[in-house]
Amino acid sequence: MRSMKVLLSIKPEFAERILNGTKRFEFRRSVFTNRSVQTVVLYVTQPVSKIVGEFDIAQIITEQPDGLWRRTSDYAGISREFFDAYFAGRESAHAIEVGTVRKFDEPIDPNLAIDNFTPPQSYMYVSDQIGRVLGDDRQFSLI
Repeated sequence: MRSMKVLLSIKPEFAERILNGTKRFEFRRSVFTNRSVQTVVLYVTQPVSKIVGEFDIAQIITEQPDGLWRRTSDYAGISREFFDAYFAGRESAHAIEVGTVRKFDEPIDPNLAIDNFTPPQSYMYVSDQIGRVLGDDRQFSLI
């Protein structure tokens, strides 16, 4: 059985913070149900509209918003105001902790890598072959 990755749509400024290490948590109102997924593929939204890299999932933390902010605020990469607005009215909040980050040497056009690609609102499962060229990982740069 081929393993899967999950692709997340991420705004350019947040993707840059993940790639440079200042944002070590990606916050979500809901997370994917297949917890065997170990890798997040970074699709950067407009105006970039490219897959730029991926990261390993260190852990997924689910808590009530205030508790989650206390645990993650040092490396949230977002303001408390943004966090509060994003999770307003929510009983629980999720943080995907960023593990090892791999930036692709060349961004990937998702339309060439994924049939009928439409940027996901939340997430989408993708093949673990995204970013690989004939099984050759030289196209990755470790961050």
